[in-house]
Amino acid sequence: QVQLVESGGGLVQTGGSLKLLCTASGRTFSTYVMGWFRQAPGKERKVVAVMSRSGDRTFYADSVKGRFTISRDNAKNTVYLQMNNLKPDDTAVYYCAARGTNSDQALYYNGASYDYWGQGTQVTVSS
Repeated sequence: QVQLVESGGGLVQTGGSLKLLCTASGRTFSTYVMGWFRQAPGKERKVVAVMSRSGDRTFYADSVKGRFTISRDNAKNTVYLQMNNLKPDDTAVYYCAARGTNSDQALYYNGASYDYWGQGTQVTVSS
């Protein structure tokens, strides 16, 4: 079992920045693909960013490309999401998720592919 705990959410003005953290329990963090997802009120959950277990490959949703950066520190069992130039449309609950894999290059874009989820952290961007 892996437990994921997100932090770093909050209220920020349009154009501001936030850095989300997701820390995992256990000793096998380096074997997991890590993803960030978000869900706005009344909308379905959507992928935001994904990083391979090696850290060599990443994926970003078109809506956040050039503004958000995913990174990971396997020594700290932590994945980060740096969010810059935030917009009101970025307002959502942000979740991190983990999926075990044997592949250094695998990426997973569908939430149903993930085994473990954090509790979520609220990000609110005011106009």
